[in-house]
Amino acid sequence: MSLPLFCETVRPEWIDYNGHMSEAFYVLVFGYATDALMERTGMDAAYRKSTGCSLYTVESHIRYLRDVPEGARLAVLTRVLGAAGKRARFTHEMYVVTGPRAEPGADGDPVATTELLALHVDQEAGRATPFPDSVRECLAALTEPPPWWAGRSVAPVA
Repeated sequence: MSLPLFCETVRPEWIDYNGHMSEAFYVLVFGYATDALMERTGMDAAYRKSTGCSLYTVESHIRYLRDVPEGARLAVLTRVLGAAGKRARFTHEMYVVTGPRAEPGADGDPVATTELLALHVDQEAGRATPFPDSVRECLAALTEPPPWWAGRSVAPVA
C-alpha cells in the first residue's frame, strides 16, 4: 500500500527577494502533504470533528537542497516510518517534476526533505492520546524503511 503524491505549483507570492521559493513555503507545502497523509489514514475533517483529536507536529528536520523557481510543479512523496501509541514518524520528499506525470525522481533528486515526529492530540484535554486502532493499523500498513537521510541531526559548526 502506498500513499498518493501531493502535488502543488509554486505561486508568485511564494518567491522571495533571492528569486526562488522562500523557506516558509517549503514548510507550507510539506504541511499540505501532512494533511494529505491525515486524510489517507482516516484523520480527516470528519474524524477531527467527531473525536476532537488531530495530529500535531512536535519536531521536524528540513533539508533545503536546491532552489525552486516560480511556476515549478512540485510532487511530494510521503513515507510513514512508524507509529506506536500516540506518536507517528514520517518523511516528505519534495521534487520538481517536468513531465506530464508527476513521478518523483524522474527529473532528479529531491529539492527538499523533511522528517517529522507527530503526536495524536486530544484537543479538548490538551494532551496526547493513543491512536485509535483503525488509524494505527492504517499507519502500520503504510510503514516502510527510512530513507538514508532520516535520523540525521544538524551538523555542528566546526
